[in-house]
Amino acid sequence: MTATIRAEQLLAHSPARVWRALTDPALLSRWLMPTDFRAEVGAKFTFDTGQWGKTRCEVLEIEPGRLLRISWNNPPLDTTVTWRLEPEAAGTRLIVEHAGFDLADPRQAFAHEGMRGGWAGGIATRLVELLTDAD
Repeated sequence: MTATIRAEQLLAHSPARVWRALTDPALLSRWLMPTDFRAEVGAKFTFDTGQWGKTRCEVLEIEPGRLLRISWNNPPLDTTVTWRLEPEAAGTRLIVEHAGFDLADPRQAFAHEGMRGGWAGGIATRLVELLTDAD
């Protein structure tokens, strides 16, 4: 059985500002983790996940200002992460989906449990702090 982590947050910032935080490598490195990201379909890049090593990624889909989908490969994980931005009131609803966890694999089930709290908790908090600090 595969599982998906889904986290949603209403941000008090414009979609353009949130998009920049998702696609500017310097900003992405500040709130998520160090990266050599490039916002181009097909671009390969890494995230430095510290004790878990390097996560190899590729940009799979971009709709500027609306959607970013990447592969997320750090064995045993071979998953995808999708960020969707939806304008709402004076801000942006950010929806994150991390999909493809095989819960029958104990290592992936462990990663799913840890990342579930991360996407909805600490990672979301760091993004809000970055966006607020830039005000």
